Amino acid sequence: MKFDELRVGMKDSVAKTVTETDVIMYSGITLDTNPAHLNEEHAKNTIFKKRIAHGMLTAGFVSAVLGTKLPGEGSIYLGQELKFTAPVYMGDTITAQAEIIELIPEKNRVILRTTCTNQDGKMVLDGKAKIMKK
Repeated sequence: MKFDELRVGMKDSVAKTVTETDVIMYSGITLDTNPAHLNEEHAKNTIFKKRIAHGMLTAGFVSAVLGTKLPGEGSIYLGQELKFTAPVYMGDTITAQAEIIELIPEKNRVILRTTCTNQDGKMVLDGKAKIMKK
């Protein structure tokens, strides 16, 4: 989709169920081996009481929306504000959504509200992205 086809209010999303394999692979790729993600015994003593997925793994689902759906192919990710509002557990199905909230034609910039919710509709991530789009 080209910049001149974009409109404020457009939305799109992707959904994925987070697996233990996802968390282990993410740990290996990023070197984030925090035991809150990998060690069930350790996680029992945290405020979450069981292992949680990496926040940035969840944020990666936002990147998937932006790069493949809206604004889609050819988008250049310039920045992202994030708030992690609830934990994501293995087995949770996360829906990442992006909604265009502002267009800046003179700079080919797209501002989007970015959110992730779990299968119960609970928001686990809230943010705003800035994209350059031709």
